[in-house]
Amino acid sequence: MVYILLAPGFEEAEALVPADLLRRAGIETALVSLAGDTVAGSHQITVAADLALDKLDLSQAEMIVLPGGGPGWKNLGKEPRVERLVRQAVERDIWVAAICAAPTLLGRWGLLEGKHAVCFPGMEDGLTGARAQMDQRVVADGKLITGRAAGSAFDFGLALVEALKGKDEAGKAREAIHY
Repeated sequence: MVYILLAPGFEEAEALVPADLLRRAGIETALVSLAGDTVAGSHQITVAADLALDKLDLSQAEMIVLPGGGPGWKNLGKEPRVERLVRQAVERDIWVAAICAAPTLLGRWGLLEGKHAVCFPGMEDGLTGARAQMDQRVVADGKLITGRAAGSAFDFGLALVEALKGKDEAGKAREAIHY
């Protein structure tokens, strides 16, 4: 199961494009709300969550995804349960993916030490401990995947598919959307 965490103000493209690509590839994916049944994104697109954060079962997780977006990444960072969840995922060798400003949360939490990573341009100082790869749209290092911004959402989503299902399945997903 892939869990995509939605905090109020999340960047819609950074959550929904990867969710779409993962589901097209047959990967079970849940949109997870920090609170409530629906979450409004940074462009006031309201999304129905599949489950609430307190119902997330980490023992079923293949990947945790943190979208960025205006206040969305800040709201993720304000929620102590999110940091605990991500730390537990890293300890259990579960994939962690973050895009836009959200990789800076991983830096704040000390999870990027020695890792290659990318984030929203101008926020590189938040990649504490990482080797910033700002010329890349998506960077994978071990079980960590980071993406630059909303414009990288398709590349990011395809990288998630590749991580979980391999290059062939990612290629099929890419072909299916004519990307």
